[in-house]
Amino acid sequence: MPTTVAAPKTKTAPAVEKDFLPLQGTDYIEFYVGNAKQAAHFYKTAFGFQSLAYSGPETGVRDRASYAIRQNKITFVLTTPMRPNHPVAEHHHNHGDGVKVLALTVEDATSAWGETTKRGGKSFMKPTTLEDEDGEVVMSGIHTYGEVVHLFIERQNYHGPFMPRFRKWESNYSPPQTGLQHVDHCVGNVGLGQMNPWVEFYERVMGFRNILTFDDKDISTEYSALMSKVMSNGNGFVKFPINEPAEGKKKSQVEEYLEFYNGEGVQHIAMATNNIIETVTDLQKRGVEFLQIPSTYYETLPDRVGHIDEELNALRRLGILVDRDDEGYLLQIFTKPVEDRPTLFFEIIQRKGAKSFGKGNFKALFEAIEREQAARGNL
Repeated sequence: MPTTVAAPKTKTAPAVEKDFLPLQGTDYIEFYVGNAKQAAHFYKTAFGFQSLAYSGPETGVRDRASYAIRQNKITFVLTTPMRPNHPVAEHHHNHGDGVKVLALTVEDATSAWGETTKRGGKSFMKPTTLEDEDGEVVMSGIHTYGEVVHLFIERQNYHGPFMPRFRKWESNYSPPQTGLQHVDHCVGNVGLGQMNPWVEFYERVMGFRNILTFDDKDISTEYSALMSKVMSNGNGFVKFPINEPAEGKKKSQVEEYLEFYNGEGVQHIAMATNNIIETVTDLQKRGVEFLQIPSTYYETLPDRVGHIDEELNALRRLGILVDRDDEGYLLQIFTKPVEDRPTLFFEIIQRKGAKSFGKGNFKALFEAIEREQAARGNL
């Protein structure tokens, strides 16, 4: 009698929730500044950005001048109003130089706008098509914390240097690049009690998830503290940590920022490099100022992080911090504020497997920031 063998049961794969806002990365970051021509010169000289495109009266844009600069996958746009009675001028009056736009690359800007606004996002720009002889760019956008906006940029049908209303910016002044590769993350500072509402906004409106949480026990010193939650989109290409102040003996760095920026906004932009020692050495030669880390930090570094490829003396000389997680380690360093107001600064980061944000460095970093605050009389 033949034996009947039952067919193996097949397991049904769990349903994967469709990403309603697929993001391809950071398209560009736009700063509203007091003098875009001079700001562009600074970022070229100090950070190694290259001239990309220009928009202004000569290209038919009568109310503002914008300089687009690029280094590998990082694009900054520096924008200045042509006259004082203009929204860009008002933004600069209130905040000083600061980030207005965090633009994100999408395949479909119309869908991105529809999906986010139906989930409660406040519209900043309805889907708008810009065209010239090089093709078209579709843009849309929503408001987020403070006066920061997210623009969704659909550019697969555009082949010009940047976008319509810009022309290629030719310059005889092109300092070499410094090895900066792409935007790793952008950090926002929000008011007391506002971190969780904005976390919920990114979850509900943009489909992000909270991948890391730091409370005031993680990020504190003797004098000040803050709390932070890291938000990431589905593919991890876009990460936005959100900070809020926590109660401390003295004024925290977030409180100082909120006071001098006159509201919520982007605190710092982290830019990735493949060789942080070479990049930071170059940046320091160009005059970029970094926070000073006590040499005692490096005495226990091998015990804390184990084996690393880099020479300890080079890290000590440059002031580079190191931290390890379950997947590897990272190296990071922070500039001093690049404005006279103690607001916007930059992080240079190299990841060697690690996907975290340097939790083991928080105390040393925040004590360095507090020394700067004390020197300014703002601690």
